[in-house]
Amino acid sequence: MGKDKPYQPSRRVILKHALAISALSVTGLTGLTVPSIAFAASLSKEQRDAMTPDSVIEHFRQGNLRFRENRPTKHDYLAQKRSSAAGQYPAAVILSCIDSRAPAEIVLDAGIGETFNARVAGNISNRDILGSMEFACAVAGAKLVLVMGHTSCGAVRGAIDNAELGNLTGLLDEIKPAIEKTEYSGERKGSNYDFVDAVARKNVELTVGNIRENSPVLKKLEEEKKIKIVGSMYHLVGGKVDIFEV
Repeated sequence: MGKDKPYQPSRRVILKHALAISALSVTGLTGLTVPSIAFAASLSKEQRDAMTPDSVIEHFRQGNLRFRENRPTKHDYLAQKRSSAAGQYPAAVILSCIDSRAPAEIVLDAGIGETFNARVAGNISNRDILGSMEFACAVAGAKLVLVMGHTSCGAVRGAIDNAELGNLTGLLDEIKPAIEKTEYSGERKGSNYDFVDAVARKNVELTVGNIRENSPVLKKLEEEKKIKIVGSMYHLVGGKVDIFEV
């Protein structure tokens, strides 16, 4: 390999490296120097189609681990932009909150062309979002629907405190069923962030259920094991994304 043509590993190679590095970390072999590697291109159709829903989940878990350890992949965004201009093959569609502290692509260390993204306060689903998810999975071939809530969610706190403001009032009403269904023995107020976080997780669970109930298209794809619909919680303190099945 000449210096004018640097080696750019495929995403599969990078994933193998990430898994190996994670294993070393678990066994306590820390202090290692990890070579800088770059995502020089977006996902190809062949790479995306070879992934299973579970491998996409593992890919995101490893990406989040890199984020938490402050060793994100060296993305070549210009190369990813060029390689995805003629077509896109994302592996997942993510529904997350608009909170500026919870950018899904960054906390999962994802690049251009890797994920479809929908953001709305309180990560709730509606007809337009469901239609977008159906396009992502049934038409474009994404393997995973990931609903991502987060700790200290202002929308959840607003729903608990019965905040009212224009169109926001109706949006917060969509979160309120999670308040009623959250089992919690402590103080059930928006000032109690432990309760806010418990409601936020329940809200994710209900959103996953609503997706299955209101989208026969996605439900059928999941029943055929072509996709998975899962929930997750991003922790503002520590940066971990917990991914869980509902």
